[in-house]
Order: sequence, then C-alpha cells, then structure tokens
Amino acid sequence: MNRRRGRLVVLEGIDGSGKSTLARALVRRWRARGRTVTRWHEPTDPGLGARAADVGASDPWTAAMLFTLDRAVARPELERLLKTSDVIADRSFYSTLAYQGSLLAPKGRRELERLERATAVPPDAVALLDLDAEEALARVGRRGSARSTFERRATLRRVARAYRTIARAERWPILDATLPPRALLDAADEALAPPPRRPPRRA
Repeated sequence: MNRRRGRLVVLEGIDGSGKSTLARALVRRWRARGRTVTRWHEPTDPGLGARAADVGASDPWTAAMLFTLDRAVARPELERLLKTSDVIADRSFYSTLAYQGSLLAPKGRRELERLERATAVPPDAVALLDLDAEEALARVGRRGSARSTFERRATLRRVARAYRTIARAERWPILDATLPPRALLDAADEALAPPPRRPPRRA
C-alpha cells in the first residue's frame, strides 16, 4: 500500500450495536478539532451485500467471498482517502471473520483469515461495541425495516461470541454499547483518538 497520512479506525459489533451512529458522532467530534475525517461503510456495494445475505446461512464461504470481493474492489478508493484523511469505518474484514468465519471449521477459518489479511487495508485501531443479542434485536425491531438473515437471535449470539474472542486476541478496546450516547462517544474517543501531534524538535 502507498504511504498514507490518515488512520483507518474501525468500529465492529453485531447488527444493532450502534456502529453507524457512533461513527457519525466521532466524525463530527474529530472534525470539530480540525482533523480531516471521512466516513466509510462496508459493504460498499449494496448488491454484493444483498447477495451475501441471501446465501449467508447456507453457504458461509460464498458469502465471505462476496464480501471479500467488495473489499478488494473498494480498496483503491479507501487507499486514496487515507492519503489525505482519517477514515472511520463501520465494519472491516473482521466482520467477515465474525459472521461467516464462525460458521466454518477451524481449517476454513484459518484460510479465510489469511485471505482477508492479504486483501484488506489493515486498520490502525479497532474497537468492539459489545451488546447482547436480545438488546440488539430490540433495537433492530425499532427501525421498522425488514430483518436481514443476519439479524436473528441465534446468529447474533454466535457472532457476538466470535467478536469477543477476536477482541481478546487482538487486544481491542471493548465498549459497552448500552452506555448513553454521550458516554459511549466519550469512551470511543478516548480509546480511538489519534495521539496528539508532537511539536517539531528544535535543532
């Protein structure tokens, strides 16, 4: 990847955990501090995302490949943005590992992880928005839209467990997604904000 100035910051978590809402709030706060920040959301191609959802339960490998294809096609644009901007992303390749990878046998999970790490832009920082499946379903229900195949109790419980396992292994900050919005924003800001820039050294 070409040298980049910006940081790729990723919010992960099950459907309904509040990733998009928190990402928008972080963008507003960091822009108010004078940083150049861009929002990013996966999948970038709704068509590929819909196809992956259609086959996700019966064929997790094919669903994973569709998400990976979306990631590969969108990578040049993400790299372009990172040359001049921080990027706050709602999901990354870790979402594929949690949702589809948790349905695969260990050998398949390892193969998928190798492929994802070879395809994706590596994040600079990741945080998990941790939420129980029951609360996530209640939030999804309040949206008033039809549920996707990923928004089922058994699926969300499985994926929440997978995310917690990944977060511990990768040493991500784990944020309580039931916190009030301002408290959650403050916690995410503290965990993910870039370090202050050091003044130039005097000769």
